[in-house]
Amino acid sequence: MAERLQKLLAAAGYGSRRACEVLILEGRVSVNGAVVTELGSKADLSSDVVAVDGKLIPRPRLLYVLMNKPAGYVTTVRDPHASRSVMQLLPELPARVFPVGRLDKETSGVLLFTNDGALANRLTHPSHGVPKTYRAVVKTTPSDAALEKLRKGVRLEDGMTAPADVRVLGQDRKSGRCTLELVLKEGRNRQVRRMLEAVGHPVEELARTRFGPLSTHRLPKGACRMLSKAEVERLLRLVGQ
Repeated sequence: MAERLQKLLAAAGYGSRRACEVLILEGRVSVNGAVVTELGSKADLSSDVVAVDGKLIPRPRLLYVLMNKPAGYVTTVRDPHASRSVMQLLPELPARVFPVGRLDKETSGVLLFTNDGALANRLTHPSHGVPKTYRAVVKTTPSDAALEKLRKGVRLEDGMTAPADVRVLGQDRKSGRCTLELVLKEGRNRQVRRMLEAVGHPVEELARTRFGPLSTHRLPKGACRMLSKAEVERLLRLVGQ
């Protein structure tokens, strides 16, 4: 994630932010080989090469953390109005990470965190079509016509959605509530909720069960774990990186 240069330099041990601002103004800092003298300039150490007096700032260790997000937490790095943020659930780590995409407050499930900006951008860019699987509970079973609309794409206020893979997982005989599985390859804001609302079946419960090859199998709600090397490699292959 791109941050102001003086903040990156201060975190790397080059003095206070004010002292780092002086380094920038004196023309002693470069980003990707070009000298930078504007204090508003930003860089991302996971993808940019930053140097002071020609000496490279080492890139932070790349981290990949999987969380089983519980409902009731907002997916944001900073929100002064949020009482509960997913950042509060992260363990102590050797470097800062940020969420890849987001889940709305009442949606639970798979949430990935990393400081690998290049991979995060590819995973969330629509051109790579990374599949995201959701389990949605609605009040009644959708008709075949409603399911077909979801499979063809639904017109929302921000345009037509891409087709979704949808199947009925089951129905509770006592309550009549129906559980659906939807697989999307785009990630608009609150997309699953809006699609089901548009076909007359508002969501009562929603969880993301998979993000690409990742799942929260055996990971309790609110818990986190580091990705294995094999899992990271699968993500990289998925986006051609």
